[in-house]
Order: sequence, then C-alpha cells, then structure tokens
Amino acid sequence: MSWSETPTLVGRHVTLRPLDRSDEAALVEVARAGDLWDTFYANVAQLKDSSRWMDASFAEQAHGRVRLFAVADPAGQVVGTTRLMRMNEKHRRLEIGGTFYARAVQRTGVNTEAKLLLLSHAFDQLGCQCVQIRTDLLNKRSQTAIERLGAKRDGVLRGHQIVDGRLRDSVVYSILDREWPGVRQNLHFLLARHG
Repeated sequence: MSWSETPTLVGRHVTLRPLDRSDEAALVEVARAGDLWDTFYANVAQLKDSSRWMDASFAEQAHGRVRLFAVADPAGQVVGTTRLMRMNEKHRRLEIGGTFYARAVQRTGVNTEAKLLLLSHAFDQLGCQCVQIRTDLLNKRSQTAIERLGAKRDGVLRGHQIVDGRLRDSVVYSILDREWPGVRQNLHFLLARHG
C-alpha cells in the first residue's frame, strides 16, 4: 500500500472511505445537528464555512500531507470524518487527527473501530514506527478516549496553535510499533464490549 493512496477500510461498526466533495452537506449536518461547531476547543467550527474547509482539506491532500476519510455507519450514512496527517514516509510516522463524529455515535464502538482500522493500516500496511494523536489540553473527554485506546502521553505543546483567536495548548500522545501488538489487543477487547 502506498503512502499516497487513501484506502477504504471496512469494519463492523464503520467504514472509512476516501472523503469526497459530495460529503460536504452530510458533514455540515453532522456538525450542526450535534452543535459540535460550538465546542470551542474543537476544530469543527471551521465547518461553518464548509466550502473553505473542504478546499483547504483537499489542498492539503493534493500536497501529500493528509489522507482524508469519511466515516460511515453500516448503512452508509456519513457520521463523521478523520484523517491521516503530518505524514512522513522517510521517518515512518504520521498522526491521526481532524476527527469528529455525530453526537449519536459518540461513546459507541465507532471511534474505537475507526482507530483500530487506521492504526492497523498505519502499522501493518505502511510500516509506521510511530503514530501520534493530538488534542486540545481543554478537551478532557478526548484525552480520556485517547488514553483508553492505549496511547502514551508524550507531553504538552504550549502555545501550539491559534484557533479562533484562542491560543491552544496541545496534548501529544503516541503509539510506537513495538507497542502496537498490545494496543491492538486492547482495541479488540474494547470493541468486543460494543457487540
């Protein structure tokens, strides 16, 4: 599998497929319906200008910096988005980020399985030695979810980004290739609890 391709990854709870411009309306509805774009510590607010968000996302993909995914439920309905980003084939590392899900599928097996699919692709197909996940220091719920996956907290990037006029500190987590077998086992265990 090439670092320049966006694969379709299929699980029981979700399918991750290449994001398409035709998914724009569905993503806007996901954000609007759950009032997700009013969560100040998430980047979902950028979808209020969805055309600009889509243009910027696809420009990043065209430059080889990201792989964009639509997250679809078993019925094929788009329930969120995620991406592989900060991709560095030479150093065999990347980041999973830009993720948000409809409120209706939060705290279900969707995130667990999506992360399992992405991590499996990163470690088993691309041969990554390190996968990072970052979140806002104020997003305690996201930090708990990342830690539950089995990622290790590396530290805090203070003053990392300016998001909607606010200076954001980012918490950085990572999983190394030697940790992947244990993390994979943990994710399968967590996923089994969702039937």
